[in-house]
Amino acid sequence: MSPPTSIRSSLAEALAGWPPPALDPAGPFSERIVVLSWVLFAMSAVVLAIVLVALGLALFGGERWRGRLSGERAIWIGGIAFPVVVLTALLIWGLSITAYASRPITGDELRVRVSGEMWWWRVTYLDQSGREVAWDANELHIPAGRPVVLELTSADVIHSFWVPRLAGKLDMIPGRVNLLRLTADEPGVYGGQCAEYCGGPHALMGFVVVAHEPEAFERRLAELAAPAAPPATAEAQRGAQVFDAAGCGACHAVRGTEANGLAGPDLTHVGSRRSLGAGILPNNRGALGGWIADSQEIKPGNRMPPYDVLSGPQLLALTAYLEGLK
Repeated sequence: MSPPTSIRSSLAEALAGWPPPALDPAGPFSERIVVLSWVLFAMSAVVLAIVLVALGLALFGGERWRGRLSGERAIWIGGIAFPVVVLTALLIWGLSITAYASRPITGDELRVRVSGEMWWWRVTYLDQSGREVAWDANELHIPAGRPVVLELTSADVIHSFWVPRLAGKLDMIPGRVNLLRLTADEPGVYGGQCAEYCGGPHALMGFVVVAHEPEAFERRLAELAAPAAPPATAEAQRGAQVFDAAGCGACHAVRGTEANGLAGPDLTHVGSRRSLGAGILPNNRGALGGWIADSQEIKPGNRMPPYDVLSGPQLLALTAYLEGLK
């Protein structure tokens, strides 16, 4: 039985940009990588054709062709000279076409720190002095047309940050900061994925990059920097009490409240995110309740324990509270 239309539409909206197409560039950094990729595909096809022709001649050709293929000259030309010349030229050209990504940082780029964690993404926006000014999780908001420098690191094992339409992939290594540049040519939603196996639900560790018009980005950044809005309804107020009583604040932060946990994603504005569970669920009240009740059934191996001890009314109140954190 297929899911209801409303669920399908909300899931499609949440996962816009997914799966991330690898050969459809939307920025200057990814465009050069795609050009290099197509050249490699073409060269692979040419080499395959040469090998198949040589194999056919060796199996079914006449004595004259077999003699030529087995001679010393053919080995020197086809086995040594051709690979050395072609691969050297490809290396030089490949380094020149991708050198754009390693040009010096000017200092006027937007800087964002992204930390890979089992199995989600911690996102922190920095000002020009390196001070933290806004926080998010599993979503990266950037201004279209402006270069962005990402400070990539890891809190546990090696992860790899990859947004195919915007940039190449770069590993995230514990204890080290790697810098990655990306630019989106125009506003849109671009899917990303952890590209280094990191155990457990690695395949369910996705994220999205949302590129805004400059004015819209500034508004979004201000929203992310603001503390949590107080509960707006009586049910949401009860949900805030459930949140405190259940100890959610030990793992999650809700800025503007006493919840200051760092083990899990910041929930200050969780209600405004596009998806839940690092890109695997639409962000609506039903999906949120299911995730809280037993996230292990949805994403086995993630670090959030099931909260099946909550009653139905408690769960409804808690989801009302979290849904209002926008």
